[in-house]
Amino acid sequence: MTGNIFGKRFVVVSFGESHGRCIGAVVDGCPAGLELSEIDIQRELDLRKPGISEVSTKRVEEDRVEILSGVFNGFTTGAPICMIVWNRDIESRDYEALRYRPRPSHADYFAYVKYGGFNDYRGGGRFSGRITVSFVMAGAVAKKLLKKLLGIEILAYSLEIGGERAENFTLEDVKNIRYENDVRAPTHESAKRMKEKILEVMSKGDSVGGIIECIAIGLPIGLGEPVFDALDSDLAKALLSIPGVKGVEFGAGFKASKMLGSQHNDPMTIHDREIVIQKNNAGGVVGGLSTGAPLIFRVVVKPPSSIAIKQKTVDIIEKREVEIIVTGRHDPCIVPRAVPVVESITAIVLADHAIRGGFIPTVIKD
Repeated sequence: MTGNIFGKRFVVVSFGESHGRCIGAVVDGCPAGLELSEIDIQRELDLRKPGISEVSTKRVEEDRVEILSGVFNGFTTGAPICMIVWNRDIESRDYEALRYRPRPSHADYFAYVKYGGFNDYRGGGRFSGRITVSFVMAGAVAKKLLKKLLGIEILAYSLEIGGERAENFTLEDVKNIRYENDVRAPTHESAKRMKEKILEVMSKGDSVGGIIECIAIGLPIGLGEPVFDALDSDLAKALLSIPGVKGVEFGAGFKASKMLGSQHNDPMTIHDREIVIQKNNAGGVVGGLSTGAPLIFRVVVKPPSSIAIKQKTVDIIEKREVEIIVTGRHDPCIVPRAVPVVESITAIVLADHAIRGGFIPTVIKD
């Protein structure tokens, strides 16, 4: 089994390269009987596609999905669901000059070594953020499955970009506002500050990173298969597979290192004869199992490595130091377009564990 396959029961195979013919995903293990159409997938793809704002790459892709198998008469059949998006707006010439002069903090050189120079270097090939199209396609299926069978809703948003952080917002703000602005912020005021920061950095030829926060509500108690397939373990693994993500924290996260046990512990009480968790410093996961409280985590996204500022690198053929300026079309900040990707990855993991845990049947019967 290779590194392009994720999941045990809801299995996702991702394929394609940035400048190859297409990007695709195969979902195996989706229950039969789920009503599904290309419109469901397209709705999610439209949230991450390039060229939709002045703070994203100028590469313009329609990202029109085609479902090739696994859906018949509007319902999933239980067979593998194969979906593809064709790459149309490709300009590979910008990468010829970089073929043997790897971009700092990109996978160019390390992929060259691992694959003996046979890797597709155009646009970063398999190491490009473009591959997240496949995550979103698979995630769209998982989202619909979770919503229909368990009522689970997944909400990600830009919490911080370039030090500009969103404050004083509610869950309703997140639901209503995050996809109404270019940067996917939960408030209009923070969206303005974040966008101004990106444009400022962009004008200097540089890039900027940030933090995405995600909340999933409606989870049952018991999702997760401790110890090596714990819910937070699988989420962290999957989230770190998103290009540019460098860290993951749940609940109080790293702040827990400065707290006492009496401060960090989440007391339990009874309300209307139901057991309720009063706080949620654990982020909805304890012992690798979902607690029934909202799943809350944050991911750190680094600044994109392709910048229009002179940088030092090496010529790997001539074995000498050189300087490069990366040209072409690149995002000055990938945080906004990564927001729907984080939602999709989360849905994939939750769907896999929901099927493994017996919360979702193999055949859906209304």
